[in-house]
Amino acid sequence: MRVLVDNGASVDILFHGTFIRMGYNDSHLTLSDAPIYGFNHVEYKVEGAIQLPITIEEEPREATQMLNFQVVKAASNYNAIMGRTGIHAFKAVPSTYHIILKFPTRNGIKEARGDEKMARSCYVAALRPDGTGGRSSP
Repeated sequence: MRVLVDNGASVDILFHGTFIRMGYNDSHLTLSDAPIYGFNHVEYKVEGAIQLPITIEEEPREATQMLNFQVVKAASNYNAIMGRTGIHAFKAVPSTYHIILKFPTRNGIKEARGDEKMARSCYVAALRPDGTGGRSSP
């Protein structure tokens, strides 16, 4: 799963296409009428909210937290965005330079490393005029 860790985002976002691929449908959503504004000041309508358990990494050093996601129909190269609320829930420290997320577990500190090539590919695709790298949201 491709997750953008964005300490500039105030909420955790799950893109609707991913939500559907996970086997959910709109009846699983709680009403949420507050719009979300992207960094380019574009307003996105929130389809609803859902609380999901999220696990980072694997035993013996894993961490699981319940996160409240705002589900949005928008084109993205990512499946979800973990914003400040998710980062804080995990007590995580992200480093964009190192493409790493450090967080505490029952068995010590764990590092989740990103994929530099994938991150670069998503970044380049986001710079294209449609922002999707040729993909569109259903």
